[in-house]
Amino acid sequence: MNDTPASHPTAPSLPRSLFVFALLYGGMTVLAGFLAVKQVMLWPTALGVEAGIFAFLVLVVLSSATAQIHGSAAANRLVVWGFLPLAVSIVLILLVLRLPADPAMWPEGLEAFQLIHATTPRIMAAGPVAYLVSLLLNVWIFSRLRGAGADDGKGARGSIGLMIRGAIASALSQAIDSVIFITLAFGGEREIGSLIAGQALAKIVLSLVLVPFLIAFAVRIAQRLDRPA
Repeated sequence: MNDTPASHPTAPSLPRSLFVFALLYGGMTVLAGFLAVKQVMLWPTALGVEAGIFAFLVLVVLSSATAQIHGSAAANRLVVWGFLPLAVSIVLILLVLRLPADPAMWPEGLEAFQLIHATTPRIMAAGPVAYLVSLLLNVWIFSRLRGAGADDGKGARGSIGLMIRGAIASALSQAIDSVIFITLAFGGEREIGSLIAGQALAKIVLSLVLVPFLIAFAVRIAQRLDRPA
C-alpha cells in the first residue's frame, strides 16, 4: 500500500488568523474570571467596576473580527468553544482548593490563595451565563448590521462602517452582560447597584471609544496573517 501524503485526502486548512484568535480567545475567557476578583475605580468617577471587563472586551474584539473575516457561523463557534477552557479552569480550581497544602508553604500565601480562589468559582460560574448571552448577541448584532451588502472593511468607508457596527454591537451586548454578570457574581455579598452602573458605563464608553479601533486593528491583523506566504 502506498502510504504517501498523496494517498490521503487533504485535511481542511484552518486559517492562520482563526487559529491565533482562538488561542487568544481561550486565554481571555479564563483570565476574565480571575481579574473579576478585583473591583477597580472608574476614573474620574467614584463608580466601581470589576477588572474582568478588560479581558472581556478583548473577547468582543476577537469575536467581532472573526465575524467580519470568517462569518458569523465561525464567530459563534469561537464563542461556544471558548467556554471549554473556562469550564476546565473552574474544575481545576475546585480540585486544587481541595488538595492538602504543603506544610512548608508560606502561611500568608496559602491563606491569600484560598481566600481569593475560593471566591473565584462563583465569579467564574456567573461568567458562562453572561458570556454566552452577551457574546452571541454581539456577533448577531454585528452581523445583522452588516446586512446583505457585506463590506470587507477595506477603504475609508468600509473602515468607518466596520467601526460603527462594532461600537453599536459591543455597547448593547456589554450593557446586558453587566447586569447578568454582576447580579450572579456579587448579588447578596455587596451593594451591586453602583457596580452594575459602573461596569455598564465603563463597557459602553470603551465600546464607543476604544473597541471600534481595536476591531479594525484586529481585522487588519487577520488579513495579514491570512495572506499567502
